Amino acid sequence: MVTHPFHPLAGRRLVVLFTKRRAGAVVFVCASGASRSVTLPREWTDRAGEPVGHRLTAEGLSAARGLVDALVSRRAGADGGGS
Repeated sequence: MVTHPFHPLAGRRLVVLFTKRRAGAVVFVCASGASRSVTLPREWTDRAGEPVGHRLTAEGLSAARGLVDALVSRRAGADGGGS
């Protein structure tokens, strides 16, 4: 099953035709319809290990925005207020 949240085939079960190594990583070549195939990194499938819990949350985005704002403000103060 494709598990990458932004992949167009996310949530679909595909038939693995074969596996291979690409740049040292395992990838699956899968059937994806009428004589077509798609290559997926193992990490984008349910055959990867447990996903890490590093998803962005509203709180995390807000904290990141605060950090960026502080850095921009600090830089503006060091430059004399110019852009």
